[in-house]
Amino acid sequence: MLHESYMHAMVLEEVGQPLVARKLPIPVAADGELLIKVQACGICRTDLHVVDGELCKPHLPLTPGHQIVGEVESVGSGVSGFHPGDLVGVPWLGGTCGKCSYCLSGRENLCDRPVFTGYQRNGGFAEYCTANAGFCFTIPDGYSATQAAPLLCAGLIGYRSLRMAGDGNRLGVYGFGSAAHILTQVARWEGRDVYAFTREGDGAGQRFAKEMGACWAGAAAERPPVELDAAIIFAPAGELVPLALRAIRKGGVVVCGGIHMSPIPGFPYELLWGERSIISVANLTRLDGEEFMALAPQIPVITEIEVFSLEHANQALAALREGKIRGAGVLVP
Repeated sequence: MLHESYMHAMVLEEVGQPLVARKLPIPVAADGELLIKVQACGICRTDLHVVDGELCKPHLPLTPGHQIVGEVESVGSGVSGFHPGDLVGVPWLGGTCGKCSYCLSGRENLCDRPVFTGYQRNGGFAEYCTANAGFCFTIPDGYSATQAAPLLCAGLIGYRSLRMAGDGNRLGVYGFGSAAHILTQVARWEGRDVYAFTREGDGAGQRFAKEMGACWAGAAAERPPVELDAAIIFAPAGELVPLALRAIRKGGVVVCGGIHMSPIPGFPYELLWGERSIISVANLTRLDGEEFMALAPQIPVITEIEVFSLEHANQALAALREGKIRGAGVLVP
């Protein structure tokens, strides 16, 4: 039962400005919703895109955060399958219309009228949040809240990106952060070879990639020792697309796993020729979540995390922006 009526939250009041610590009323679960006492919330490059104004339609004032793990405090009317005390996760996709052609064809990630957690609805940079119960996941046994938080976006988007990359054995990963360190574990479990690409001079990042199972690691501009079957780009840098095309074989695919990317520079047609393709990953589906949450403990996926207190959210975002977080950053109220 709730004994207090207010909570602490880190709020985006103006894009391009630091988050502001606020004391807000604890929300109430509406019909179909859960009220969740947040135990951990992962920080993600998408949070940076929201805060920095690169994603231009946030619902301000906004509490960011979309890799939420917490305990169900109460359930709204019409909710089934969740009960107070359950440990649940809340992802980026917070709701869909359920009626458009995409929703009706199993592609709800492309919904015409989606709602996103920590963008259109308040997220997990707070002590409490509400979420649409239909878009929440049960956290697998054996995971603490802090360990599970990165699974809710880095893990899910990495998993979807891996599936879209096809079943080739030689996989390149550009940008070795939260998503890449999870995806590498999945790919290695499937028997694939992972080739990791980091920023120029990032020896620590390359060592981390090898610790996670990469068979080779180098700078983004380097050519790998073999042709790749596919490449996944997590860094939001458009200049990586021609580099990745140059690294893959004919018939290979370059998967752009981010929700935002800087402009892609022009490149000669010969890099695309040979039935190479470029594809983006947009959001996730609930089926992605169900599959990945069942798979993660089988591997098992072990998340490398750096924990920050909620009031240090701005410092955590700055560390992420500067590439100073090993693995995934997680906020704890």
